[in-house]
Amino acid sequence: MDRLHWLQMLAAAWDAYPLEGCGLLIGAPGGGRVERFVTIDNEAGSSRIYRLDGNQYARAALDADDEGLDVIGVMHSHTHTAAYPSPTDVAEATKPLVPPDWHWVIVSLAWGFPELHSFRIDAGGGIHEEPVGLSI
Repeated sequence: MDRLHWLQMLAAAWDAYPLEGCGLLIGAPGGGRVERFVTIDNEAGSSRIYRLDGNQYARAALDADDEGLDVIGVMHSHTHTAAYPSPTDVAEATKPLVPPDWHWVIVSLAWGFPELHSFRIDAGGGIHEEPVGLSI
């Protein structure tokens, strides 16, 4: 991802604090490179869970499709815990309609500084950290 996307994710996390922030990763279908980041409101209004605003999600997905891109993952922040998928995150990732190749980016603000990690979560609930490359 570009440094700009990384900064946008951090800004979304800090802007939502003390609640969890969230957004979508937009990129080429089946690809791993983030072409755009779209901040989405957290409908849950919670510091412990997030729920993407459905209307904003649909608008972002349609805009991506118009550009020949796709939603390739989701980012959300953790306000009280490390940047690692919680049991709730794993349950969300393994729902039947969630694409199995999504990237799950988590930004933790628990320690007073941002920590960003990305994961793949397989259908069985296995968590696999993946490297995050920044182009500057």
